[in-house]
Amino acid sequence: MDLDGGNKRVFNRLGGPSGAAAAATDAGKHQRVCTFWKSGKCNRFPCPFLHRELPAPTPATANGSGGGKRFADDRGFSGPAARRGPNFNAHNNSWGRVGANKVVRKTEKVCNYWMQGSCNYGDKCKFLHSWSLGEGFSLLTQLEGHQKVVSGIALPLGSDKLYTGSNDETVRIWDSASGQCTAVVNLGGEVGCIISEGPWLFVGMPNFVKAWNTQTNADLSLSGPVGQVYALVVGNDLLIAGTQDGTILAWKFNVATNCFEPAASLKGHTLAVVSLVVGGNRLYSGSMDHSIRVWSLETLQCLQTLTEHTSVVMSLLCWEQFLLSCSLDQTIKVWVATESGYLEVTYTHNEEHGLLTLCGTPDFEGKPVLLCSCNDNSVRLYDLPSFSERGKIFAKQEIRAIEAGPGGLFFTGDGTGQVRVWKWSAEPATAS
Repeated sequence: MDLDGGNKRVFNRLGGPSGAAAAATDAGKHQRVCTFWKSGKCNRFPCPFLHRELPAPTPATANGSGGGKRFADDRGFSGPAARRGPNFNAHNNSWGRVGANKVVRKTEKVCNYWMQGSCNYGDKCKFLHSWSLGEGFSLLTQLEGHQKVVSGIALPLGSDKLYTGSNDETVRIWDSASGQCTAVVNLGGEVGCIISEGPWLFVGMPNFVKAWNTQTNADLSLSGPVGQVYALVVGNDLLIAGTQDGTILAWKFNVATNCFEPAASLKGHTLAVVSLVVGGNRLYSGSMDHSIRVWSLETLQCLQTLTEHTSVVMSLLCWEQFLLSCSLDQTIKVWVATESGYLEVTYTHNEEHGLLTLCGTPDFEGKPVLLCSCNDNSVRLYDLPSFSERGKIFAKQEIRAIEAGPGGLFFTGDGTGQVRVWKWSAEPATAS
C-alpha cells in the first residue's frame, strides 16, 4: 500500500474525447445514446449510437468555477463565507442539474452467497460479485483486525502509518507500505472518533480525549467531556469536541507547559453532538436534536441554528462556499450564505436510505467527488455539484468511517471492523 504514489491526470470520465474532439467524433454518429450500452450489454463495435451520456446544457455555477475546483485533500473544502457580493445569487447554481445522468448500470445488489463465499452460479449469477460498481476507482487491499465497527481513520502528517479506531476499544496502527498491522493499542473504552492534526492524533473516548504526538510520543488525556466523545475537529488553534451530553468543549495548546488547557464550553444543543466541521471562521455542529448550530470561532458565540433536518444530523462537510449536511432523514442539504450572512438551503438531495457519513475527495483528474455512506451498507459516489452518480461501494455492514488520503487513496471502515483501501485511477479508454 503506497500512500505516497502520484497520478497523471489524463483521462476522460465519459470514456471518449472531450470538447471539440468529442464534437467531431459525434458528428458521424446518431445523436442518441445506445440503450444497450446504458444497460451494460452492448456488444457492437463500432456501435452507431453514443456510448456516453449526451452533455447537459452548461448551467451557470454559484461562484463561476462550478465543480472543477481541485482540493489538495479533505481540508481543501472551504467554509461558507459570511457575506456575498451584490451580484451573488445563491440559487443560480448547478446543484443537482444533471443528477439523472447516472453512470452506474447493471444490477445493483451484491450476491449474499458470494459475500459468504458460497455462490455456485459464478459468472452466471445475476447479482454482483464485487464490492464496488462504477469505473475510475478500485479496491487495493483489505485490512483485517478490528472486531467491531470502525469509528475513525486518520493519517497524521509526516507519518508513514495509518491509524484506525474502533468500538472494540482499540486503535490499530498499520504500516503504509506493507498494509500490515504493526501495533494494537488497547484503550479500555469505545473509540467514538479519531482525527489527526499535524503530528497529533486525537481519539474521542468516554469522558475524555486521548492525545498522542506521533513524533515525540507525548501521551495526554484531556478531561472534561461527559459521556462519549463522538466528534473532534481543529480550528483557530483550538481542539474542539462534540460530546454525548450535547456540550461542545474546546482546548488550546500551551507551548510553555506542553499541554492542552480548557478554553471554552459551548452549550445549546439538547442532545449529543455527533458531527463537527470548521469552515472559514465558523464552527458547524450537528446533533441528535436534529439541528445544526453555527458558531463564531472568534467569539465562540452561536450565530444561527438550522432546523431543516427532521432527524439526526450525522455528518457535515464544507466545500467551496457551501456547507453540506446529511441526516438519517434520508437527505443531503446544501447550504449557502445569503446577503444577510445567514445560511439557507439552496439544494436538497434525496436518498432512499438514511445517511451516515460524508467525505470529499478529488478523483484521478482532480475533480471533486462526494462520498456518502447510507444505512443500507453502501457508499454512493457523486460528482459535485451535479450529484451525477459515479458509482457505489458495498459492505457487509454499515460504513461509518471514510477518509481521503494522498496519492488518490481513500479509506472506508465498516461495522464488521474491516478497513478497505481504495484508489482512484484512469477509466479505461473507449476502443478505437
